Amino acid sequence: MLNDEAIIHPRLQHIGLTTANLDRLAEWYRVVLCTRLVYLSGNPIGAPESGFKVRAGWFSNDAANHRIAVVEIPGLEFDKDRSKHTRLQHIAFEYRTLDDLLGTYARLKALGIVPVLAVNEGAQTAFYYDDPDRNNVELGVSNFGDYRDNWSSIRAHAELARFRPQAARCRC
Repeated sequence: MLNDEAIIHPRLQHIGLTTANLDRLAEWYRVVLCTRLVYLSGNPIGAPESGFKVRAGWFSNDAANHRIAVVEIPGLEFDKDRSKHTRLQHIAFEYRTLDDLLGTYARLKALGIVPVLAVNEGAQTAFYYDDPDRNNVELGVSNFGDYRDNWSSIRAHAELARFRPQAARCRC
């Protein structure tokens, strides 16, 4: 029977981004999140050969057919006033352990990819990175093994504490 009354809790399946340089963005997400190209279309909108050139790629780092969809549109430029506009603020990826997160931090730092912000938010520890198009990407880990414990911490510590990854212990 069709459920037309209860609110269903779907999971986020993927995010979609636009870019002027699909290859550059694909490489960054490959290096940072270990994504692989699942599908590439040289003409996703079915434009005539002489028409508007658009490419699209689907990327995943798990069994899903894609977690990140990227559409390349020639001529796109960075919005210098984006802080004054409504927009998607960031996308977040969760690690299972603090060691996994800190190991990723060390690996990326060695490649010259450093966070623009690192915080211990009580309930979680997170690093925020800008991808080549300045989309903000959060890499984080729960500071508790159980999400129920996160809620108690969030209520008790509303302020954010700056986190220094260099001071944390890590098996790198």
